[in-house]
Amino acid sequence: MSQEGARRDVELPAYAVETKALTKIYPTRNRQPERKALDAVNLAIPRGSFFGLLGPNGAGKSTIINILAGLVRKTSGTASVWGYDTVTQERMARSSIGVVPQELNLDPFFTPRELLDVQAGMYGVPKRERRTDEILTAVGLTNMADAYARTLSGGMRRRLLVAKALVHSPPILVLDEPTAGVDIELRQQLWTYVTGLNASGVTVLLTTHYLEEAQYLCDRIAIIDRGNVVANEDKASLLARLDGKVLTVTVGRDLDQVPAPLVIFGTEMKDARHLVFRFQPSRTNVGAILDGIRAAGIEVVDLVTEEADLEDVFLRLTHHPASTRTPAKAPI
Repeated sequence: MSQEGARRDVELPAYAVETKALTKIYPTRNRQPERKALDAVNLAIPRGSFFGLLGPNGAGKSTIINILAGLVRKTSGTASVWGYDTVTQERMARSSIGVVPQELNLDPFFTPRELLDVQAGMYGVPKRERRTDEILTAVGLTNMADAYARTLSGGMRRRLLVAKALVHSPPILVLDEPTAGVDIELRQQLWTYVTGLNASGVTVLLTTHYLEEAQYLCDRIAIIDRGNVVANEDKASLLARLDGKVLTVTVGRDLDQVPAPLVIFGTEMKDARHLVFRFQPSRTNVGAILDGIRAAGIEVVDLVTEEADLEDVFLRLTHHPASTRTPAKAPI
């Protein structure tokens, strides 16, 4: 059943998560000066979205997640989960969110089935309403349901963390670096399942250093740096900020210089058979470049275009490189 279908009897919030002027200051400790982890952060995550929260290490991503999950107390501002204030309506807020942590923190002496039942009990889910077998099947752990968690591979443990976060059917799923150190096959399986949840109405909040992964999956992205939100908009608008493309054309004969009709485009010669055009789509049409190539009497053998990606935006806004890159293969 979709998460929205299960809640038709209540008014659904416009935003699954919302923070206003959210601030967290860690006090002086062990001679270390106080540190402002979050500086008046405003976030509004639309219900049903696949939302990416990106930023360099230490930017404040984990602090936001821990405040939403009730693990860290804010210094000031407000935070709400599914319309519930995380302080004044803490119990309802916590029941509305499922968090998949980056760390593989599982009790090694419990089986997956036992761990899900214990987790469901902690959330007050009656035995008759528990979906243990259904969830184990969904994450591909049916065959290992009664094996001790210590015998599971790293990939299986990651799936079990996802399963634990779903036992109380939360309308919001938070994935904190869920594919760090995970092989490509598991990455694909995980994203297939999570995108299915999102299609059923579950709001997904993803933090990741794999920027190509975020670009592929998310429909809206916020970038945080040094406790400040430096961007928060839909993916298409964010990528359009750079307004840049690179067109590489392979020609049918050797050239010793840039042909006259192409000089106006600031054309570069990569070598005798390759011309490179760097242009802004808002100002220059690819058709005009191709017309210039034809006017120069040059045969086009091949052409390749490269557009600005999320990493380019990330670097420009934070001046930090992403710590890791995704494999060339698409995440799903």
